[in-house]
Amino acid sequence: MRLRRALAVVATLLVGSIFYRVVEGWRLFDAFYFSVVTLATIGYGDFSPETTLGKAFTIGYVFIGVLTWAAFINAIAKRSVILATGVDRRFE
Repeated sequence: MRLRRALAVVATLLVGSIFYRVVEGWRLFDAFYFSVVTLATIGYGDFSPETTLGKAFTIGYVFIGVLTWAAFINAIAKRSVILATGVDRRFE
């Protein structure tokens, strides 16, 4: 399950990076940087989509991406609690 969530995070970042590279014409690293900063909800503001398609994509990308990140972080947190306490509450 954790692997699936980790792959979902990687896939989300790849999709965003490729989209911004193609649609906005950004360098691949800049597109990846924007994807990470956006999904981490940091939003420095140094990059922002200029096209209508880019802006529309970003709206959906934020909703899907933040939920994906949250599920991944939740899985890590649950595993950390299990390792720290030795108690797996999933089966209680």
